[in-house]
Amino acid sequence: MELLQTLHVDELGHALANLSMFPYFDMAHYIVSVMSLREQPGAMEVSRVSPLACWFSSMLFCFGGAVLSGVMLAEPPVAPLSNGTGVLLATITWYLVFYCPGDLLYCCTALWPLRLVLSVMKEVTRTWKVLGGVSQAHMKYKDSLLVMIAIGWAKGAGGGLISNFEQLVRGVWRPETNELLKMTYPTKITLIGAVLFALQQTQYLPVQKHILMLIYTVFIVAIKSRMMLTGSSASPFAAIESIVYKTLFIGRSPYAALTADLQDSCTDRDASASPGNGRVAKKHAAASRDVGVNGSLGAKDETEREGTESSKKSN
Repeated sequence: MELLQTLHVDELGHALANLSMFPYFDMAHYIVSVMSLREQPGAMEVSRVSPLACWFSSMLFCFGGAVLSGVMLAEPPVAPLSNGTGVLLATITWYLVFYCPGDLLYCCTALWPLRLVLSVMKEVTRTWKVLGGVSQAHMKYKDSLLVMIAIGWAKGAGGGLISNFEQLVRGVWRPETNELLKMTYPTKITLIGAVLFALQQTQYLPVQKHILMLIYTVFIVAIKSRMMLTGSSASPFAAIESIVYKTLFIGRSPYAALTADLQDSCTDRDASASPGNGRVAKKHAAASRDVGVNGSLGAKDETEREGTESSKKSN
């Protein structure tokens, strides 16, 4: 406790909790989101062919979390569009990123130092989105920990979770990019935040909310800065994930013997289907056919011979 007082953690936590996201942090979120859309394969072509589809995709990138959480809570999915100031700010950002004369805005924001600052500011908004989703679910479902985690996760990482729907708007269908099949770092870190804030909201985690906000925000900002400074996209949880996966989800399958038998049969079938073996098989088939014909002819002659001998004896 003395260390926390020395570092003024309580004061920093209250200052962070009272920090307003509008307009600067929201603007950073919109810029980074629209830039991420522009860097998607084929996004520039869509922006020239159909500006409306490009704008709609940009809004899904910017407000995807609010849309998805609204659907999950049986609220109108168009509710985020009621925030006229936010939509106007996101629309201006979309237009300048895609259609600015001389591509000036994108070239400036793509500079590494400025992009680092914008990305860090976007990570700060993640804390408020996750906490907002958990608090919103807590008001409707007091003791449902799973619902609070799901809504907080959707609110903070909805843009990635509905990425397949956003791709359909641009005429792309890539189901293998589903976030549930292979979660990216933002989706994982948002899920961790949703779990922490849901536990704190239900009193299972004895930490004050502003302190948890400060710890979580510092953690995600530090991780994002390290990833951008080192140029690495590897998840910091890769080692833990590997241990958990190998411990809990990998074991000797009871169908291993059956699988081996199937592989052997497939190998034998492939080998018999090869050209050399095909010629050998044809020769064996022809030889069998000749043997069968000769055998049938021999049996016919034997029958006729026995019939002749029996007729002679009767005479």
